[in-house]
Amino acid sequence: MSMAPRHRVINALTVDVEDYFHVSGFADVVRAEDWPNFESRVEVNTRKLLDIFSAHGAVATFFVLGWVAERYPRLVQALRRAGHEVASHGYAHKLVYQLSPREFRDDVRRSKKLLEDVTGTAVVGYRAPSFSIIKSSLWALDILVEEGFRYDSSIFPIRHDRYGIPDAERFPHECRAHNGDGLVQFPISTLRMCGVNIPVGGGGYLRLFPYAVTRWAIHRLNTNEHKPAIVYLHPWELDVAQPRIPGPPVSRFRHYVNVHTTEPKLHRLLGAFGFQSLRWFLRCLDAEGKP
Repeated sequence: MSMAPRHRVINALTVDVEDYFHVSGFADVVRAEDWPNFESRVEVNTRKLLDIFSAHGAVATFFVLGWVAERYPRLVQALRRAGHEVASHGYAHKLVYQLSPREFRDDVRRSKKLLEDVTGTAVVGYRAPSFSIIKSSLWALDILVEEGFRYDSSIFPIRHDRYGIPDAERFPHECRAHNGDGLVQFPISTLRMCGVNIPVGGGGYLRLFPYAVTRWAIHRLNTNEHKPAIVYLHPWELDVAQPRIPGPPVSRFRHYVNVHTTEPKLHRLLGAFGFQSLRWFLRCLDAEGKP
């Protein structure tokens, strides 16, 4: 898959645009109907990411939550004006495996239409909240095809208590819906070590691991496996001053651990590697005629 100049592999940079109180790990203590009562920090944090990406010449895919786009349409328009891709993160940040097929269709349809109305551009990509397309919810891929999506980036090929398909393919590939139409899958990056997939694609793992480990992992993907890394993060991961939510201990650890390290690590990562949007990769795949 020759999706980069020979002298440098291009990697994929993605952002899940949601606020700190949308996080699934806090869903038991933060009701969706109470979201408007929380101080919103998603706009300022996302604009900070825009500035950082601009400084490094990085282009990203922003998977925008419909709830956010509805309240901050100018933010979504700013993403497009800056040359980034706007894709869907659903509307209400509900886990796919907790929805019926009809509820899922309504959620993604609402989000897609909202984002397209705001940007005036077709939305072709989707990422499920908390990577919640797992083995029991693979039916969602058929609905995504039917709703006009070209690619999905919801499958994390690891073992985790909330998400993941540990035996899923590790690299971009085309999967077929029941009607025969294709959908490109962009899994979050892992390294295969001792028979286990190790997550190295950013987010909490960027915060948890020393920067040298993340840099080594992406370099290994690029040079040993000749594949692009697919990296993700959230705007709230840069926000050291965000309000603290009294959720379960595990959720608090996952959410707050090493938040103060995200921004310096991100600057170093963007300085060391080249990044583009998933739509850029999709165009490359279309030009080649195969994943």
